[in-house]
Amino acid sequence: MGVISQLVYLCLVLLLSGTVSPVAHNGDVIYAINAGGEAHVDYWGIHYDKDPLTGKVGTASSYGKQLLIGRVPAEDQILYQTERYHHSTFGYDIPIEEDGEYVMVLKFCEVYFSSANKKVFDIVLNGDHTIVSDLDIFERVGRGVAHDEYVPFSVLNDKLYVNGAESDIQGGMIRIEFIKGYRDNPKINALYVIRGRLEDVPKLPYYQTDSEYDEMKEREEDIRMKSRKPSGPRTPDPYSVDDTTIMLPLFVAIGAFIPLLFCLCKL
Repeated sequence: MGVISQLVYLCLVLLLSGTVSPVAHNGDVIYAINAGGEAHVDYWGIHYDKDPLTGKVGTASSYGKQLLIGRVPAEDQILYQTERYHHSTFGYDIPIEEDGEYVMVLKFCEVYFSSANKKVFDIVLNGDHTIVSDLDIFERVGRGVAHDEYVPFSVLNDKLYVNGAESDIQGGMIRIEFIKGYRDNPKINALYVIRGRLEDVPKLPYYQTDSEYDEMKEREEDIRMKSRKPSGPRTPDPYSVDDTTIMLPLFVAIGAFIPLLFCLCKL
C-alpha cells in the first residue's frame, strides 16, 4: 500500500477513535499485562498491569515510541510501542481458576526491522501446544503496524484444550512461552486473557498489506486487459497469407509459356 494510502488510513483510524464510543467487550479479563511497560487502561476498558517480569527476565524496550503505530487508536499506541524481548526462550505464568472457554490475545508490533525473515519465532502454550509457528511480524503487516494473535482454548477438570489437543494444568497455572529460534530474539508487546469466546474479543481493523495491494492491482489490470474492445476490424497478418495465393501467378505464367514453347518448336 502506498505511503499516501497509509496516511489516509491512519487519519481515519485516529478520527474514528476520537468520535466513536468504545463497545464494551463481553467477558471477564482474568489477566492482562503491558510487556516492557507500565500499567495502562485501553480504549476498550481493559486494564493492563505493569510487566511482572520487570527486573527479572529479558529486556524491556520502549524503542517503538519513536513510531506512530498503525491500526490502533492514539491512546493505545503505548501497548505496541513497549515490549519485552529475551536472548532465550521466556514466558508468563497465567492463573486459571475456573473451567470454561477462554481467549488469549497476544499483541505484537515490529518496531526495529524493515524487512521480513529477520525476527521469526514460535509461541507455545502450556509447554505442549505450538499455537503460532514461525511468526514473522514484518511479513504479516510490515513495520510500525499492530498485529494481534487470537488463541481460543478451554479448561475442564484441570485440563487445557486447544486446537484439538489437550494437556494438564499444574497448580492452577498455564504458561505462554516465546521460543528462541535462529532469527533474532522472541518478543511480546502486550497480552491478555478473557473468559469468553472469540466473538467476545475486540478485533483490530482490517489492514491491507503491500502484497495484498499488489495482487489486487494485478487482478484489476488483468480484468482491464481482458475487457478491452478493439477499435476496428482486425488487421490481417501479412505473414499468414495462404501458399496457394503466392503460387497462383507462377502457375499462370507456366500455363502461358507452354503454348508459346510449343509454337516455337513448330517453326
